[in-house]
Amino acid sequence: MLLEFRDIDTYYGDLHVLKQVNYTIGAGEIVSLLGGNASGKSTTMKTIMGVVRPARGTVIFDGQPIENLPTAERVKRGIAPVLEARRLFPRMTVYENLEMGAYLRKRGAEFDQDLERVYTLFPRVRERREQLAGTLSGGEQQMVAIARAMMSRPRLLLLDEPSLGLAPLIVARIMAQIVALRAAGGTVLVVEQNARAALDIADRGYVLENGAIRRI
Repeated sequence: MLLEFRDIDTYYGDLHVLKQVNYTIGAGEIVSLLGGNASGKSTTMKTIMGVVRPARGTVIFDGQPIENLPTAERVKRGIAPVLEARRLFPRMTVYENLEMGAYLRKRGAEFDQDLERVYTLFPRVRERREQLAGTLSGGEQQMVAIARAMMSRPRLLLLDEPSLGLAPLIVARIMAQIVALRAAGGTVLVVEQNARAALDIADRGYVLENGAIRRI
C-alpha cells in the first residue's frame, strides 16, 4: 500500500475529531473520502500533511511511518495537496504558479517534460499560461491548482473538495482529468462532499461520519 492510516485518533483540545480511523490507498488507485461538514475530512488531509499530529495511531507512506515528520519532508517524499479554494498566487501568471509547484526541483529537461505533461492533460492551462491566475474562472483555477501540484512529481495527490463552487459541466471535466491522471500512473485521494461525482471515478470510497469510518 502507498498510504495507510492505522487506528488514527486526532484531537483539537478535548474535541475528538478522528476516531480509530483506518484506511488504505494503493499505488495507482483513485480513492474517495466522503462526508459532510464537520465529518473529519479536512482533518484527515491535515493529518496526512502533518499540519495536525495524531494523538494515537500510525500514518504509513510507502512502508515508512511519517506521523512525526514535518510537512516539508512529506512533500519531499512525494505527497502533494491541492487545497480547498485552490490557493493560487493571484498576481502571478499561470506559468509562474506552475514554477512554484516545482520549487524543490532544478530547472532542466525534466521540468520541461513535466510542463508539457500538464499542458497535455490540461490544454486550457497551456492557453492561459501568460494570464494572471486571479483572473481565471473557478474551473480554470482548479485545473491550474492540480497542474501546479503535479509539477512536484507527486506519488500521491490529495484533492480537497475539487468540485466546490463549480458548475456541473466543469465538475465533470475536472473529474475526467483526475481519471486521466490515474491513467498516467498517478495515485489520488479525492476528499469530497459530492458523493456521486467522486464515486463515479473512484476505485473505492470511504465514508466519514462524526470522525469515524462508517462505510467502505
